[in-house]
Amino acid sequence: MKIRARIPLLFSGVALAACSLVSTPAFAWGAQGHRLVARIAETRLDPAAAAEVQRLLATEPGATLASIAPWADQLRAGDPDLGKRSAGWHYINMAEDGCTYDPPKHCRDGDCVVEALKTQSARLADRSLSDAERLQALKFVVHLAGDLHQPMHAGYGHDKGGNTYQLQFNERGTNLHSLWDSGMFYALQLDDEHYLQRLQALPAPAGVGAPQLQRDATRWAEQSCAIATRPGIYPSNRKVGDAYASTWRPVAEAQLRLAGERLAALLNELLD
Repeated sequence: MKIRARIPLLFSGVALAACSLVSTPAFAWGAQGHRLVARIAETRLDPAAAAEVQRLLATEPGATLASIAPWADQLRAGDPDLGKRSAGWHYINMAEDGCTYDPPKHCRDGDCVVEALKTQSARLADRSLSDAERLQALKFVVHLAGDLHQPMHAGYGHDKGGNTYQLQFNERGTNLHSLWDSGMFYALQLDDEHYLQRLQALPAPAGVGAPQLQRDATRWAEQSCAIATRPGIYPSNRKVGDAYASTWRPVAEAQLRLAGERLAALLNELLD
């Protein structure tokens, strides 16, 4: 699928489609959202994990955990080969099957976000690999952990995660995926610092530190899928506005916060 969006999106991935809301800067799950997930995680790292993250980042001058977070979405322009090979790593479609993960059906040859995160996590933890290889794995881990918490990245296959579900938001044409990526966040007009404060003020997610949740990408995907299939998330009236955003934006923001907390727990386990 060609990516035709002309604006940066907050939880965007390779599966997103064009959004015609181009007159206002976006402040949700695209580059900014991935940066926010990384910044939340950064504040929760154990000293050993933080030191190893900084050591790997130092091999790429000027890099920070936040600056590398959108990298996997930029691959198609910078590295068409790896960008093409990793295109399927950003999402999984399993809502048609009750959000129960079946690897042979939903992730053939490991080509989905669940198995990609597992593979890249193993590479990051493998100290026999070069620093360059492990830094690339870190970039994927940070990004894919964010993607796994955008519900549309774990939703239906028939509409490509909401990309072909067309609607109007505040009288402007878009699709459901783009609405969750960015459309619901326009009115807030928050930069990274202020959005980070907003997310950190949310109640802390429960059970993040439990060992069984730290590397359970399968459970993360199934939980995101469960959100994508909630009643009302697909509006029956294709014309929606601020009422829809008021209902679902808190859910999306809770997912951003949860992604950051879980990413930190994962990095602490892999790098401690």
